[in-house]
Amino acid sequence: MTVNTNGGGVPLLSAERWWVCPNCPQTAVTREAAPHTRYHTCSRGPAAGMTMPMVPAGTRCKIEAAERQDYVGRELVQVNAEGRPVMSVTITRDDGQDCAVYAPCATARAEDS
Repeated sequence: MTVNTNGGGVPLLSAERWWVCPNCPQTAVTREAAPHTRYHTCSRGPAAGMTMPMVPAGTRCKIEAAERQDYVGRELVQVNAEGRPVMSVTITRDDGQDCAVYAPCATARAEDS
């Protein structure tokens, strides 16, 4: 936590949090006091090409991507870098789990009557 007087006599507290991806070299820093999670588009691993949560720096974790098991048909689904449809990405840490779920996009078509 950093204390900044901002040029005045009132100290301001800013919570600086460092985020990393266990699969790729991407890092980020946020300065937000409220609980939050940083997301990024991963470039490696089972979720390459997918938007997934990052973890606080120094966190040991395991990442698992769940491929879609049913027929895709004409649904608009999200695919990883290998073109495989992914349902979700789960990050398991010592103190819990984070999960990003990728639901298919709905489509509609208007017909003249």
